Amino acid sequence: MYRYFGELLSRSAGSALASGCVDSALPVSSSLMRVRRYTDAADKPDDPNFFKMVEGFYDRGAAIVEDKLVEDLRTRESSEQKRQRVRGILRIIKPCNHVLSVSFPIKRDNGEWEVVEGYRAQHSQHRTPCKGGIRYSTDVSVDEVKALASLMTYKCAVVNVPFGGAKAGVKINPRNYS
Repeated sequence: MYRYFGELLSRSAGSALASGCVDSALPVSSSLMRVRRYTDAADKPDDPNFFKMVEGFYDRGAAIVEDKLVEDLRTRESSEQKRQRVRGILRIIKPCNHVLSVSFPIKRDNGEWEVVEGYRAQHSQHRTPCKGGIRYSTDVSVDEVKALASLMTYKCAVVNVPFGGAKAGVKINPRNYS
């Protein structure tokens, strides 16, 4: 399902870019307009939440490919049962499977102790092992790590690399430590 979802997304993106207008490749429907909640963030003074933006783009992509996935599903089920199956699979794929939050102490060169926070998210284990790196920054958050892990899953699916997505983050500036 991931590979097929990735192929459809890459084909849609390619045809949209070739036509010169990204919006022309998207079907206009009320369900698609309802999914575009992430655009409302532009009206707010704060920056939009990165994780909510990634989820919004996932919802938009799922709405675009849902009909094609239902059409290509090879089972003896009715059309409505196929649609429910595809929607269920898309709902299962969306959230992160595991998110781990840790706090650990480190001893500085001057003898002080400091507690450092870290996060690890594994978005999908449908295709294992999970691929991802570690981000070291004082701005790391759980939402950012979850968003980056899900993006890694989708990137691997688009190019048919057999890995799930994962990401880790440590709330630290490595330049300040020996």
